[in-house]
Amino acid sequence: MAIDFQALKSQLTQATQAAFTEVLAQHRAEGIYSFALYSDEGAMTVCPATNTLAHLATQPLEDQLCAKFEPAEWRYENVGASAQFDAICRQLGTQALYEALEEEAFEQFRQQLYTTCIDVLADLQQQGFFDQAAGREVFLLFHVSDSDTPAEELAQLVRRLNPNAYGDEYLAWLRTWEA
Repeated sequence: MAIDFQALKSQLTQATQAAFTEVLAQHRAEGIYSFALYSDEGAMTVCPATNTLAHLATQPLEDQLCAKFEPAEWRYENVGASAQFDAICRQLGTQALYEALEEEAFEQFRQQLYTTCIDVLADLQQQGFFDQAAGREVFLLFHVSDSDTPAEELAQLVRRLNPNAYGDEYLAWLRTWEA
């Protein structure tokens, strides 16, 4: 009853491309600059999130960096390719419940899910998908809701997904957490 992670990666790639393209088609004029895939600690979901420069401009100055880089603060959370992501989440939910019967198996499942999400974003970034579609650099992130991911893990992730000015800005912001 194990998930085929290669098939899941293919599904996630298609859903990610569809979600980003859909949000661009509907909201391009708002200046889309970011995209994330996010999951939860229970590994039962994967959802897209997108933010825009227009939404960012509505945020208080003191909240700008958090609003810029934290997917929970983004304008279009869980928007785009709804049917595809719903199908993925149903599959994950069933598998997560099955894997939860054994702690070690669940942890392996969760880590493989997170790695798959990151690989999807990295592959699409390397292909230039996001930047070309948006016509500008796009900040990319994988995020786990309500988790305390260590700063060094976040830094490694951001370096991998963002060889651009957004990555540098995020890393500078991350260093302020330690102060």
